[in-house]
Order: sequence, then C-alpha cells, then structure tokens
Amino acid sequence: MNIALTGLYANRRGLDVAGQNISNTNTEGYTRQRVQMQSVVGGSSAAMYARSTGLGDGVEVTSVQRLRSEFLEGRGRSEHAVGSYLTTQSTIYNAIEDAFAEPSDTALQAQFHDMWASWADVSNSPDNLAARSALLQKSATVADGLRNAHDALDSQWRDLRGQTDAFASEINQTATAIAELNKNIVLAKASGATVNELEDQRDLHVMHLAEMVGATAQERPNGAVDVLIGGAPLVSEYVARGVEVTGAVRLDDQAIDPVTLRWSDLGTATTAGGKMGAMFDGLTTVIPDISTKLDNVANTLISVVNAAHTPAYGLDGVNGRAFFTGNSAATIAVAIPMDKPDQVGAAPTAGTFDGSVADLLSRTGASTTGPDKVYQNMIADLGVASQTSSRRADIQGNITLQIDSAREAEAGVNLDEEMTNLLTYQRGYEAASRVMTTIDSMLDQLINRTGLVGR
Repeated sequence: MNIALTGLYANRRGLDVAGQNISNTNTEGYTRQRVQMQSVVGGSSAAMYARSTGLGDGVEVTSVQRLRSEFLEGRGRSEHAVGSYLTTQSTIYNAIEDAFAEPSDTALQAQFHDMWASWADVSNSPDNLAARSALLQKSATVADGLRNAHDALDSQWRDLRGQTDAFASEINQTATAIAELNKNIVLAKASGATVNELEDQRDLHVMHLAEMVGATAQERPNGAVDVLIGGAPLVSEYVARGVEVTGAVRLDDQAIDPVTLRWSDLGTATTAGGKMGAMFDGLTTVIPDISTKLDNVANTLISVVNAAHTPAYGLDGVNGRAFFTGNSAATIAVAIPMDKPDQVGAAPTAGTFDGSVADLLSRTGASTTGPDKVYQNMIADLGVASQTSSRRADIQGNITLQIDSAREAEAGVNLDEEMTNLLTYQRGYEAASRVMTTIDSMLDQLINRTGLVGR
C-alpha cells in the first residue's frame, strides 16, 4: 500500500509541474521544470533484527529541476550587452545624420554653394547693391545653418545626458531587487523549498542589467548571485551598491568636466557596457568629435573669407572689415550689417568697381582646403561610421537571435512535450491507483472471506 501511495504522490507532483509549465508558456523569463524521481531504497545495512527483503519502498520526488543552462545564460547576457551597445550606438549616429540631413537641397552643403554663387554675382556686378544684399542673406543662412547644427548636437547631447541619470536610477533599483531576491532564495533553499520561480525573476533582472550596463553574474554555492560591472561588484550576495552619473551638463563643458559613471559609496569611476556604454561613448567621444569637426568647418570658413575680405574695399572706400565674427559653429555670425551692403569688400583697391576679391572667394567652394572640403570630409566620416555601426548592429542582432533560440530550446516550454508528459504521469497515476485497488481487494479477501467454509 505504501509503495502504491508513493507512486500516486510522485505522479501527482509530475502532473502539477507539467500543468505549471503549460500555464506559463507565454510568461516572460519562465524556465520549464521537471520532477526528478528516485527509487526509495529498502534497508541496505543488514542486522540481526533489521533485514531487508531486497525490495524497494516505492518512489520519491527528490527535486523539481529548473532546466536552464548557465553557460547559455552567460553567453546570452554577453551577446545582449553587445547588441544593446551597438544598437544604441547606431541610433546615436542616425540621430546625428538626421541633424545634418545630407544630401539635401536645403542642408549646409547646398547653403555653401548658394553663398559662393552670391560671391560670383557680386564679382560680376560689383556696383549692384542687390547682389551684395543677397550675398549677406546667403552668408547669414550659412552661419545660421552652422549654429543650428551645433544646437542640434547640443540638444542630442543633453537628451543622452538626461537618459544616463534615469538609467543610473533604474540600475540601482534593479540591483536592490536582485539583492532582495538573493536573500529570499538562500533562505528558501535552506528550508528545503523550491525557488525556481524566484530564480526566474532574478535572471530577468540580471539580463536587464546586462542590456543596460553590460553586467555579468557569478553564482555562489549558497544559490545567491553576485552581479559585476566593470569587474567590480554591484550586487554582493544580499548587499547592493549604487552608481551615479557625474560631470558636465552641457556639450560645451564636456572637455573640461567629462561625464563619468562612478560608484556612489567610493566615488571611483567604473566602466559601462550595454546601452549606457554606448551612451557614454556618445557623450564623451562621438558627439564631441562631431562638434569639434563642425567647429573646424566654421573656423575654416571664417579664416578663409576674412583673410580675403579684410584687406578688400567696399563701395564706401573702406577696408579692414571682417566678414564673419566668432570662433566656432556656435558663435559664427555675419559681421556686416544687413542694411549696409556697401560695406562688403570686393575690390583690392579703393574707389574702383573691381570684383576680383569677390571672384576669388567665389571659387573657394572648389578649393581642396576650403570649408566645403572640410565639411564634406566630416560628412563622409560620419556616414562611414554610421554605416559601420549599423552593419555591426545587424550582424550582432543575428548572433543574439541564434543564442536566444538556443536558450529557448533549452529553457522554453514545448507544449507537445508537456502534453506527452501529462499522458505519461496520468498513466503512472492510474497504474499506481490500480495497484492500490488490487491490494485493497486482496485485503478484503483475506479479512472477510478467508476461513469461511460452507457459506
């Protein structure tokens, strides 16, 4: 009877686990489970009054196993971290490209072309005030375009900076949740309880940290998990540390006060991967480099035009005027008032309608050292970097998908397999109950019918 009863209990537990798997088919992060059954061994140490018949004492469920590969999980975290980094990096580059919107009929390259064409118009008609006014307007448009491009980069930089603060807060909350789960899991294991669902929740949090900041995990013998960022512990068993973002809050201050991720308790810097790694690269390298190149374009334009314009004479017979002011893309502006086109210098000598200086400047667009070429090189470098980042993100996406497929094959619920298990455990339960019914019939025969003669 006891042997049959253990069979009922074991197969009933198997049915429960199969039902749990089926119920959580679409639950994110759920890992399929299996009951581990073991034969209950009879007395194995013979003694005078403790001898065994050699027959076992039934079956018992030793554990409910969580079918998850730690190797695949570790590989999955690593690939997800790289994928998040590359995807975020590609998004940053795409946003920068959108700010310049090249090639376009209204972008900076087209504005440069229109400005040089206006210099050509002034060289053809040096005494035409309308041509000079048009030149001032076209030049102001170029200056506005450079300032707007810088403002767009600054806006993207500020957006990224704000996101890093929000991400740091989210990292700290997730780390606290993992530390709490570690405590619950260790205590539950010590009491003999099953902690599979708690471990599933913890793995989801660890994967989230891997995507956000490139975190890695190491499991302790007691079942707790340590989470590391840059080789330093973010979660150590039951204790969670905090991170914070410090540094500049404006793009223009980045060079003197770089944005840094550091530990809240010690104030020391740490490295980040995943989304935050790409965001910090965008804040400290990508956007500042593009901004520096844009400043180089503006400075080249200012120096080339002013070098030719300053000694040139306007229609009012005065020279020595700079055409542009400023020293960066953020500060460039046309120095000559819009209502005084006669101050535009086009002649090498005073009192003449000579447009040779304007003609010289009109050919600047074709120069190999002029601002157009510097701008074209900047856009070409940006395009190559963006395309490279997008291709790497696509390749990494395929790799991550393959790893996720392997993880799903290992840990995911297969409904066909679970239905087969249901039938298996059902048959086992029916067979064990049949054994119990048969024994009950035998006992009835023994107690109620044995020794009754003639009835």
